[in-house]
Amino acid sequence: MGWKDAFNYLRHGRESEAPAVEDRGLPLAARIGSVVGLQMSPLLRANANGSLLALPAAEDRRILAISQFQLSMAGRLYRYYLAKGDEDDREKFLQLYVDEHGAVKEVLYCTQLLRFIPTTAEDQDAFTGADGAGLGELQFSLWRSQLEESGADGALLASAFGEQEALDFERDVGDPTAGFVPPFSGTETRIDDAAGMQGLKQQLYFMPYARQLGDGSKEYLLVTTEILQSVNGDASKRGIHVDFVVGIPVEQERLVIQ
Repeated sequence: MGWKDAFNYLRHGRESEAPAVEDRGLPLAARIGSVVGLQMSPLLRANANGSLLALPAAEDRRILAISQFQLSMAGRLYRYYLAKGDEDDREKFLQLYVDEHGAVKEVLYCTQLLRFIPTTAEDQDAFTGADGAGLGELQFSLWRSQLEESGADGALLASAFGEQEALDFERDVGDPTAGFVPPFSGTETRIDDAAGMQGLKQQLYFMPYARQLGDGSKEYLLVTTEILQSVNGDASKRGIHVDFVVGIPVEQERLVIQ
């Protein structure tokens, strides 16, 4: 997939580039307030084959915020938020991987499963890949009980888990024989208005995992540790959390942004 190439060809000396501060010149000509038209067939197919993805609601059609990731990889990631999740921890977004030449190589439709607050130093180390363990290990398991406690939809869990207590995902980048690969690290800058006056900035640790669905297609689990640095320019607001997000690939031809 797209970010495998990004992993193999790291960018050097470019992390200091300033991210866009307004919603112009973005991939697929997206803007704050743009309306997203998305053919549902890939999402319905995934849902029918045991995906944990929540299907879009009728109101999830307008881009409310746009973020750019500056990560230790070739190319860049963008997220076009259809639901920001600031109030209910239920983000929904399109994630685009754009290579170093500016070409869109991959689009995922993503919904947040849960948000975990790491309260101990051990938990924070695990979800930043400190000491060569935790985030970045080859295998990652999601437990049914973990999602039930978070309030996930019971019917969705029944379809995805069946009689299983855990779903196993495998790291989607790096040497598949390596037990650990350091997670991508960098920052996310999110703008919530066209002028870029409202939004937030976060330090990130990010790793994609994947598993096969019933029809052989892939479902992605994006695990992102986010360390809040500022909100609307206010650097006094701090915090750390880990987001678990499910993503399903969408062909660019099935997506229209107006």
